[in-house]
Amino acid sequence: MLLALLSLVAAVESPPPHRILLRAAHLFDARKGVLVSPAAVLVEDARIAQVGADASAPAGTETIDLGDSTLLPGLMDAHEHLTFEAGPSWYKDEVELLQRPATEQAHFASAYARRVLEAGFTTVRDLGSSEYIDLGLRNAIRDGFVVGPRMLVALYPIGARGGHADIDPFPADRIVPSGVRQGICAGPDQCRDAVRWQAKYGADVIKFMASGGVLSFGDTVDAPQLTLEEMAAIVDEAHRLGRRAAAHCHGDAAAKAAIKAGVDSIEHGSFLTRETLLSMKKAGTYLVPTLLTRLALAKQDTFPPPIQVKARAAMEAQARMIKQAIEIGVRIALGTDSAVTPHGRNGRELRPRGC
Repeated sequence: MLLALLSLVAAVESPPPHRILLRAAHLFDARKGVLVSPAAVLVEDARIAQVGADASAPAGTETIDLGDSTLLPGLMDAHEHLTFEAGPSWYKDEVELLQRPATEQAHFASAYARRVLEAGFTTVRDLGSSEYIDLGLRNAIRDGFVVGPRMLVALYPIGARGGHADIDPFPADRIVPSGVRQGICAGPDQCRDAVRWQAKYGADVIKFMASGGVLSFGDTVDAPQLTLEEMAAIVDEAHRLGRRAAAHCHGDAAAKAAIKAGVDSIEHGSFLTRETLLSMKKAGTYLVPTLLTRLALAKQDTFPPPIQVKARAAMEAQARMIKQAIEIGVRIALGTDSAVTPHGRNGRELRPRGC
């Protein structure tokens, strides 16, 4: 009886997949670096089944003609912060983030994630968050509860006390200081342990702050914030645990140390010299210049005076740096640092001069 029942179940045909055929004038083949014309993409049950001029589908398939459009593969943003977005006032952002619980901020993050996906970005590296909001968002997207891009998350960025990874210098009796679990470390052993904390809770990539930052108080934008020994411990532990290491780094001296430590990518790189860029090319280190940040940094009157000074210096240096990086042939990855600018405008990184 059981065998007969199983045979009957096997004989029942599964419903045919839901198919959509997209047609357009062109399609960009990223592997070959060419445009395919005309273009077609067959989607079966939300999965791409065929791509190219010869893509076809059975009779009755829903067909959408997009006319004189160019189809692109999903884009990737190598430097995102999906759990936050800056508003028009730096001061207002500081207060609201202190008052808003993580459970509320998570709803903002899900809205930002949808915007980025609808802008054509299907994968992002989320390079720094707090209270594990990025972890929860990654998992919710993965499990189908939230609409958004596939995320590779860093959890807490790793850095020195008083540096760009640390919270701004609020009175210690009012704001609880961060510790190793939150990425703040001193010495190679603590920095290695900070990597392990992030890996323990599910970090896909390790982010550390090699130099100061623009939008933080109490630090110089281009000064090194970790020693070579600390950076080496971070990178070594990340690689040992199967993670890549990304260094937030505006300053040249800090970048030299990070490259020597074996870092996989330099984020921002505003003050990098020709010598350092040549070292990056030789080592195969990626540069993620985050040129879109210029849109936010140009509105300097919205920042406190110390940040305005750093913003001007970084913008001026960045323009010279990126020109040299392109001439030298440094490997460059698209990354927007969105959160500094609104989510969903990520594609503007491809045309930074006009933004």
